[in-house]
Amino acid sequence: MTDLRIRAATPDDLDTVLAFWTRAAEGTSISDDRDGVERLVTRDPEALILAELDGELVGTVIAGFDGWRCHLYRLAVHPERRRRGIGSALLTAAEDRFVRLGGRRGDAMVLVRNETAQHAWRAAGYAPEEKWRRWVKPLAG
Repeated sequence: MTDLRIRAATPDDLDTVLAFWTRAAEGTSISDDRDGVERLVTRDPEALILAELDGELVGTVIAGFDGWRCHLYRLAVHPERRRRGIGSALLTAAEDRFVRLGGRRGDAMVLVRNETAQHAWRAAGYAPEEKWRRWVKPLAG
């Protein structure tokens, strides 16, 4: 994948990213709107990492670091471009970012029903931690 370009998203990319996620990401999130993604990029301009091939968006990952933990979200690769190393390149970029920031361990949000993603995460060296459970509470805006 020598033509693959990995870069941080800019505010100009946000509509393209949101449209991409409707095709390539599994499920939706409460933050999958322009305001949510714009807040992310404003607060941490390097967190949303894009993969482009010939100018086309083919993959994304959010590599969020809060100073304590390294969180991975929205690893998504265009369905017609999967199994070509794009996801691996995105994870390498995210992990490199975490190491530069002093991170010690990455954790990923992976839907239980998304078996394809689970295989990809395992292949990348990640493993589920069954002793933990995610607890959530929607916050009123």
